[in-house]
Amino acid sequence: MTAHDDLHHLTIHDLQTRFRARALSPVEVTAAMLRRIEAIDGRLHSYATVTADAALAQARQAEAEIMAGNARSPLHGVPLAVKDLCATKGVRTSCGTAVLAEWVPEHTATVVERLEAAGAVILGKLQLTEGAFAEHHPSIVAPVNPWRAARWTGVSSSGSGVAVAAGLAYGALGTDTGGSIRFPSACNGIVGIKPTWGRVSRYGVFPLADSLDHVGPMTRCVRDAAAVLGIIAGVDPRDPTSLPEPVPDYAAGIDQPVAGVRIGVDRSYCFDATAPEVAAAVEEAIGVFRGLGARVTDVTVPPSDALLAGWTPFTAVEAALAHGATYPVRAEAYGPAFRALLELGTVLPAREYARTQLARLAFAGALRRVFDDVDLLLCPGMPLPPPTLEEVQALVGTPEATAALLRFTAPFDFSGSPTLSVPCGFTADGLPVGLQLVARHLDEPLLCRAGHAYEQATPWHERHPSLAP
Repeated sequence: MTAHDDLHHLTIHDLQTRFRARALSPVEVTAAMLRRIEAIDGRLHSYATVTADAALAQARQAEAEIMAGNARSPLHGVPLAVKDLCATKGVRTSCGTAVLAEWVPEHTATVVERLEAAGAVILGKLQLTEGAFAEHHPSIVAPVNPWRAARWTGVSSSGSGVAVAAGLAYGALGTDTGGSIRFPSACNGIVGIKPTWGRVSRYGVFPLADSLDHVGPMTRCVRDAAAVLGIIAGVDPRDPTSLPEPVPDYAAGIDQPVAGVRIGVDRSYCFDATAPEVAAAVEEAIGVFRGLGARVTDVTVPPSDALLAGWTPFTAVEAALAHGATYPVRAEAYGPAFRALLELGTVLPAREYARTQLARLAFAGALRRVFDDVDLLLCPGMPLPPPTLEEVQALVGTPEATAALLRFTAPFDFSGSPTLSVPCGFTADGLPVGLQLVARHLDEPLLCRAGHAYEQATPWHERHPSLAP
């Protein structure tokens, strides 16, 4: 193998090719991944729980089935990990909290069941911020950005972003309520899909805000994200909000060209108050799409100021509902940031929640009309490169700063629109920059096709952080 082709940085697609050629085995790969976790994760802290014995048992079963010619899916035998708010029967699921630190569910989330049914190997549970909100609980050692330890990992799927970027899992599940798949994807230089709301079942996934929460894949390339999404998507009778539409093969048309695809860019939305290095990388990405034959046109993204101002209180109300069994009766067990959110959710006037809900409906309706004229929207994943840990405190310190950070992410949680985050460059000092594509509801196939075309025309997904054991 070449230096950039290390075993832990292979793609899921590469693994499947080698499994079926008998060049690698699931047991060999799983054992290597567990050794790497043991050697490196002590300083990255991406895992909350490693299920080594169960993973090796799944790998042995997968190996026997693949060797017998009975491959179940593109994920068969592939070591993955899941965010630790996805319930796993018999395995601790702490949701990043102290209040649920010893919770061992008696059920398993649908998304985890579907991964296991597809033959995936589950390495363990990945760390996250408390309750999937903004900060890690004070008792938890926060995951560390593998590109630069002093920089933000993105939240709330912090462990998912770190593990995938650092070669500690070939893919992971994340959740997104205001940017929690896309922030870690941008900060760690990986790919993340926030699907259409309802495309993926939320049964067994502990909520932050039910009407905003999305579950999606985080991987090192778009083809892999498409493969994972194809397994976890689909209607679920245990989640009445899951969509009944058939699930397409997201990878089937991924190599088709994007010539003629209409991509809308709102230059004011994209570039006003955006860091220069991010703006330059996004501008270059627009040029790449033009070179691929896409038709880039000017559009106006609907105003979202009311949504951005309302995201925290709106989320607070739904979070307070989700934590009703433990808050306020166990308020002292929560960290200060999440406790303040829950308190806000218990006292917010109903008219404030309703005001944001009406703004949500107006934004979603106006956004649908934008897609009358274009097929995709393009914008940054974040308005700045991964900030320092000190800068993050300022970014979440005031409502205005929080709104500025959320402006490329939270509006599309409110609208339920599918989005894709892909790496689109690096700053002068080697920090990853993320690009975001947004599509009509249920048009994830086009997102995957466009993201893959961009990825194949650029080198960014081939770069990995340097981590010696």
